[in-house]
Amino acid sequence: MTDTATPGRALPHPDRAEIRLEAVLHALSDPMRLGIVRELAAAEAELSCSHFDVPVTKSTTTHHFRVLRESGVIRQVYRGTAKMNALRRDDLDGLFPGLLDSLLAAADRQSVRLGDAG
Repeated sequence: MTDTATPGRALPHPDRAEIRLEAVLHALSDPMRLGIVRELAAAEAELSCSHFDVPVTKSTTTHHFRVLRESGVIRQVYRGTAKMNALRRDDLDGLFPGLLDSLLAAADRQSVRLGDAG
């Protein structure tokens, strides 16, 4: 696959070896960030920031994506003018086997229990 990321606009990400469990759990402890991760997991593809319907200001949305990126939960790359987001499933599953699937399943069960839309 050819990398079509926009040169010169690279965002900092932790290397796989630098991803810490406590940072991942912190990132996923926020309902907005967990919702973003649930959407990315369901899509199994890159999604642009504008795809997500988060009921907060743009600056707060940017903060949520930065926390997810800096914790190692997602990878963000610019493709043209769009900032694309992908779940770092391989890294997370390699470091913490079963954690992501367990958290996503628990979030799904909670959503059903509480009658949330997703």
